[in-house]
Amino acid sequence: MGKAGCIYFSYAQKYIRTALTYYILNLCLCLTIGERCVMRCNIMGQTTLQGVPGILRPFKEYIEKRSLPAGSEVVFYGVPGTCTPFVELLCFAIRSLPVTCIFVPFTGEDKAHTLEMKSDVGFQATEQRPPKNPAVVVIMGGLAMPNMPVSADDVAAVLNKWKGAGTIGICFMHMFEKAGWLDKMHFDLLIDADISVTVFSE
Repeated sequence: MGKAGCIYFSYAQKYIRTALTYYILNLCLCLTIGERCVMRCNIMGQTTLQGVPGILRPFKEYIEKRSLPAGSEVVFYGVPGTCTPFVELLCFAIRSLPVTCIFVPFTGEDKAHTLEMKSDVGFQATEQRPPKNPAVVVIMGGLAMPNMPVSADDVAAVLNKWKGAGTIGICFMHMFEKAGWLDKMHFDLLIDADISVTVFSE
């Protein structure tokens, strides 16, 4: 083998070794962090979507696949004001389904309200109503932000209380991961979206 051939062979070996190492590291990472990989690792079934539909579509598909009977409760736990607009948007995505949407501020179920579709407005909070038997529990990532009056253990207790319900986590910018919440709770579906902002001004 000539000098050029040796250089090429050496380069090929280095490339294959690097690629193999990268693959193994990703596999180990996915096996270690478990459920998070459902959305972020191809080996475990990652799906990468774009824009607002990328948040709403998998959420709606999950609810639809459960074939919930009329009146089934889809209960959202989140931060008032911060999470509420996103919850209203998620409710709008499932407006054609015969479910009852309920918003719980933080984990205060005694302060919960139903969310109903209002003509020319969208989903809005209406009567006060604590959840009775959630079919699906949705945890919003705002709860995991710093200085919130709830902890991962508080939210894990909520999920444990409603065992048997489907569980969805929805956050932005890897908030659950950064706060260490994924070590303390399980989500059937985790939607982790990134936010990119461009501002133009004069």
